[in-house]
Amino acid sequence: MPRRAVLIFAAAILLLAAGLGGYAWTIRQAAQPQGSGVALVGGPFSLTDQDGRRVTEKDFLGRYMLVFFGFTYCPDICPTELQVMTAALDAMGPAAEKIQPVFVSVDPERDTPEVMKAYVANFGPRLIGLTGTPEEIAAMAKAYRVYYAKAANQNAPGDYLMDHSSIIYLMDEDGSFVKHFAYITDVEKLTSELKKAITVSP
Repeated sequence: MPRRAVLIFAAAILLLAAGLGGYAWTIRQAAQPQGSGVALVGGPFSLTDQDGRRVTEKDFLGRYMLVFFGFTYCPDICPTELQVMTAALDAMGPAAEKIQPVFVSVDPERDTPEVMKAYVANFGPRLIGLTGTPEEIAAMAKAYRVYYAKAANQNAPGDYLMDHSSIIYLMDEDGSFVKHFAYITDVEKLTSELKKAITVSP
């Protein structure tokens, strides 16, 4: 067989093999279970609010939840995010009645209900503060995929800070995850996104 014909034949075999390989890969991918597309964020919890009452996720059914995890001794990020949440809800007018803002402490050692009550009062009457035992806080943080850890101060152990995720979570009326907002989200953007979220939801 002439050399040119051999090369053409070899190229044809390679193309056929590549085509069969691609077809087999497509079949395997189609046969694999597909994800539901539902974010695994949120779930049952049982904590204590700033008035000392026990609260679970069922107490929020029928309203959206806007949830932020932090701690009252936080010097900057927490008050900034809570101010953004408060301002966005104020800007929404009557529509904000559909949304319950919630601040969950990741520092139960210091954030007692009494401390939480004094703190959340700085951000208007809407905000609910939740705290609990270390185990209860850990369970809710795990459900929401929240990172937190004590940042020890060797010189003053009682003045430690908490490293933690800085994300605002929006949950729907059934307690299911809708979307999250990063730390860089400003009041205007958060207001707009909240309006869209509660408008398009059934």
